[in-house]
Amino acid sequence: MLALLRLLQDGRFHSGEALGAALGVSRSAVWKRLQVLQAEFSLPLHSVRGRGYRLVTPLRLLDADWLNAQVGAPQWRAHVMPNVDSTNAEALRLLPSAPSLPFYVLAERQTSGRGRRGRSWISPFGENLYYSLVVRVEGGVRQLEGMSLVVGLALLQVIHAFGVTAAGLKWPNDVLVGDRKLAGVLLELSGDPADVCHVVIGIGLNVNMLEAEPGVIGQPWTSMRAELGPLLNRNELVSELNQQLSRYLDIQLRGGFAALQAEWQACHLWQGRNVALTAGNEPVEGRVLGVDSSGAIRLCVEGGERVFSGGELSLRLRDDS
Repeated sequence: MLALLRLLQDGRFHSGEALGAALGVSRSAVWKRLQVLQAEFSLPLHSVRGRGYRLVTPLRLLDADWLNAQVGAPQWRAHVMPNVDSTNAEALRLLPSAPSLPFYVLAERQTSGRGRRGRSWISPFGENLYYSLVVRVEGGVRQLEGMSLVVGLALLQVIHAFGVTAAGLKWPNDVLVGDRKLAGVLLELSGDPADVCHVVIGIGLNVNMLEAEPGVIGQPWTSMRAELGPLLNRNELVSELNQQLSRYLDIQLRGGFAALQAEWQACHLWQGRNVALTAGNEPVEGRVLGVDSSGAIRLCVEGGERVFSGGELSLRLRDDS
């Protein structure tokens, strides 16, 4: 199916005869494959007698060969999948047999993509970025302090470089444009948290998605294409993301999150805002003071400062903010 998609991804009309010749199959076999594309991948097609077939919306498929041949980029091996349950889960499955680290997994579509606190991540075929990088960490989980914030900062540099300059960060791991979610980060740990372990850095970035079924996404959202207009090349995004992640993770390795604390706070959209933080059964209300040197959120609560950290916390703006 991917071979057929590569022929159709330009969004132009291609005759059944030309497609069959390129694939070495009959016109009837091409027609059957086109039906599968529409049904399995939810990719609508236009069919016009005398002109052929074209995708309603053009695609730019991910290209592992191109990514692995980039000169000057981090030498991380790309694994590109047409379909996976989630790239984080696939990365963990590949870890025992991986010849070298780091490596990363990309998918055209996720069938069970997930975010923090068990939320689903909507993952249509060929439109967005579903990315998981596996890195080895020595010295225990203290090396991970603030890592999700560092990853968000690296991702934000990529988004800005491609033109979405209004994007900013929301603690602990979201990228927003205004009040609309653009991207999220999910870290998962494998191994001994007291010694040597592996961290899967999962990133979901809305790139070319322009619409979703009503009610499927439970919060305001946007995409890079919705902000900019033209179709973006996801391969170029991945190449830049690899370089920014390599740079920022190296800074954290050498200086901890403290080395990036001020830069992160300067990009935090909710700095100084009134928020409600869900921590346990009841929300804690306060004003955002910033983050500390470990990446924990600092709030002014009833005139005093309180610090919160942990993977199950949720931050929301208060109505009076």
